[in-house]
Amino acid sequence: MALLGSILLHNIIPLCVMILIGVVLQRIFVLDIRTLSKLNFYLFSPAVIFKLLYTTDIPFSLIGQVLLFFGVFMAFQYALVEIVIRLRGFQGGMKAAMRNSVLFYNSANYGIPLNQLAFAANPFTMSIQVLVMMMQSLLPNTYGIYSVNAHKSSFRDIRRTILSQPVIYVIPLAFALRGFGVGIPVYLATPLDYVANAFIGTALLTLGVQLGSMKRGSGKGKTADLGLSLALRLAAGPALAALTVWLLGIDGLAAKALIVSSAVPTSLSSVLLAVEFDNEPEFSSQAVLFSTILSIGTVTAVIALLQI
Repeated sequence: MALLGSILLHNIIPLCVMILIGVVLQRIFVLDIRTLSKLNFYLFSPAVIFKLLYTTDIPFSLIGQVLLFFGVFMAFQYALVEIVIRLRGFQGGMKAAMRNSVLFYNSANYGIPLNQLAFAANPFTMSIQVLVMMMQSLLPNTYGIYSVNAHKSSFRDIRRTILSQPVIYVIPLAFALRGFGVGIPVYLATPLDYVANAFIGTALLTLGVQLGSMKRGSGKGKTADLGLSLALRLAAGPALAALTVWLLGIDGLAAKALIVSSAVPTSLSSVLLAVEFDNEPEFSSQAVLFSTILSIGTVTAVIALLQI
């Protein structure tokens, strides 16, 4: 009960408050959601990724293990969600929306504080979480963009869009600067902190604005699809992660950290992609909202089963 209360107090309620503020602001002012999504994609998200990679001490020996886990785990998730897509007969943008709601999970503003809470701010497990967050930031900005545009744009246009994403460049830059011990002068470090700290709030407000712009009854007809998305993300996700660490022979604290990292709800990036490229934004917003709420119970259950 204490763990459930901590997750509720430190993870769920603050997120819901920010989302509610976005809903209210949208109802009052009718905000430009495209501007908000562009700020997240091209400014706030790259800044927070760079800051975390630059400031976190990540053992080199850990990188290969985590990347191998991530590749195998994502292959399992993709195969499972593709089976569901084919059985349901999804067409067009709905295929991408379902994939993104399962494959992209909230490893940053949910996963990092959850890792700190579950593992008592252990530096080793935090390094694992930051690496997972790095991959979960890179994936939406590459495959995610391709996925939501493949049915309506040429490969050349999609490639141009992907190559314009700053996240692709800030990841190697952060590793290079940290690896060579290059310091960041205060006149750049201070604005970087300002921008990075704005990411979570702006992303959550964007979700709230999208939810606030939905018309009454517009989400009807996709309840079963939403239920499948939630089940694949919150139940199948950690189950497949457990299978992956077992197959790869990863055990101990590393295995537990990787399983916990996979149990979090759908990422805000799925909403940002949906809004930016006009691809099922209502379904994507509902997937984020309800998976976040339901994760109170599912994440607690995963941590209890792992006996952390």
